[in-house]
Amino acid sequence: MDSASEPATKKEERNVFLFLAVVLAPALAVALVGSYGLAIWISQMFLGPPNG
Repeated sequence: MDSASEPATKKEERNVFLFLAVVLAPALAVALVGSYGLAIWISQMFLGPPNG
């Protein structure tokens, strides 16, 4: 049977939602903030600290 043509069950939808909410969203948030911090850190090595 072709599983692509069958509608998703409530259990599958719940599992996908939990994966997105518990695993993927926090991992993307940490990666985004971490990469931004790394970019700022590297730019400060070349341009110096901010002057106020």
